[in-house]
Amino acid sequence: MSPSAPASLSAAPASPSRHWMWLAAWPVVAVLALSNEPAPLYVLWQDDIGFSSATVTAVYAFYIAGLLATVTVAGTLSDRFGRKPVLLPGLALALLASVLFAVAHSVPALAVARLLSGVAVGAFLSAGMAAVSDLSDSTQKRTAGLVASSAMVGGAAVGPLLAGLLSELVPGPSVTVFLVQIALLALALPVVLRMPLPHRATAPATAPATDGTVTGRRLIRIPSAPRANRRQLLLCLAVFAPAIAATGFVLSLGPTLLADLLHTSSRILSGSTIFILFAAATGVQFAARRLRTRTDLLSGAALTVSSMVALALAVATTSVTALVASAVLAGLGQGLTQLGALTMLSANVPARRLAEANAALTAGGYVLAGALPLAAGALSDATSLTTGTAVFSATVAALSLAGAVTVRAGIEDKAVGPSPSRAGTAPVTSRARTALAVAAAATARPPQDRRPPAPSASARPDTPAAGRRAAARSTE
Repeated sequence: MSPSAPASLSAAPASPSRHWMWLAAWPVVAVLALSNEPAPLYVLWQDDIGFSSATVTAVYAFYIAGLLATVTVAGTLSDRFGRKPVLLPGLALALLASVLFAVAHSVPALAVARLLSGVAVGAFLSAGMAAVSDLSDSTQKRTAGLVASSAMVGGAAVGPLLAGLLSELVPGPSVTVFLVQIALLALALPVVLRMPLPHRATAPATAPATDGTVTGRRLIRIPSAPRANRRQLLLCLAVFAPAIAATGFVLSLGPTLLADLLHTSSRILSGSTIFILFAAATGVQFAARRLRTRTDLLSGAALTVSSMVALALAVATTSVTALVASAVLAGLGQGLTQLGALTMLSANVPARRLAEANAALTAGGYVLAGALPLAAGALSDATSLTTGTAVFSATVAALSLAGAVTVRAGIEDKAVGPSPSRAGTAPVTSRARTALAVAAAATARPPQDRRPPAPSASARPDTPAAGRRAAARSTE
């Protein structure tokens, strides 16, 4: 760490081994597996305990509440005190939630387990994915965004598939699943303990940050990004929030629709459908690893719109093929918008605020993902499933289209500015460019493109003509 780095960061390995970036993704996978793992098992608990579908929705609401409550504090705590003080309690709560799920014989026990799992997932969505970025070097920031995003989506895919298979093939279905989950979490513990992460100490209450903000005393606040990066955060949310709302609707009603269309309640089929959705989201991120961030966001929005068209068609025509296509397209849309959003934030937000910015992205996405499906469910009860689905599909498609227009205009507007960086960063004046160059050299900030490391400050284009040529190269 450079001597001129922020005081809140103490000495840490200057260049952690590259394998740590990949190892840091494992705890994210293990904890995120718990996010959707209970989904195929609700039918078992309904038979054993005896509760309605409305109770299933209420139990799921505890998960959303725990997740949203956590991301309001986890990002700030992680940025101020370090990743491990957030990750270790989150891992402990995930273990406790798994134990409660394994022994649950009442609705309150399920609700508490779901709440704790939401808290654990919120901690790892904020601090866990930021740790992956922390452990990457200056040439790996694009890869770090890919690894973090894939770990999140991959864990969410593996959990329900594992639950569906084990609950059908082994004795004690609702117990064995979570015994395996406990083993996965136990394997993640030594990885978290040994991560060579930088230590953080509490900064002065009014210490100015390198991004121009002032560190306050409040730990509980709505997560956000530094003022210079808020426009980028909003651009990301414009397409990411509708995409995750689309997958949320497919997840919530997918098993029910499959049962109605295929006349089967197979837990393997339900888990496999969710797995396919998230497998598509993971695979597309590796396939798109060489695309620009702007392309990721716009392509993801287009896929989300296509998913909603297929969903409306599936319900209107009772087509299983269209329903599966909708799930795949929704996964592709979430994967690309998530990759683009995490990459943009990782490349531009200072490390001391990155976990909070990730938390803001997650919270914004899940607010819409919770509100729209609930509204669609209420409309379906009042009218019909076909009507509710059609209205939901039209709403999400319209939001995705509006988000794509906003992203296209916003990034193009910034790309034609004098900044010599890639499209997607805010335009700056010549004086600001000089200050940013000095700050980048002092704090070893990573380049925000996939190209080789940027040249030294003396070799950077400072003339207006050179700046225009560099800006032209950053546009598409």
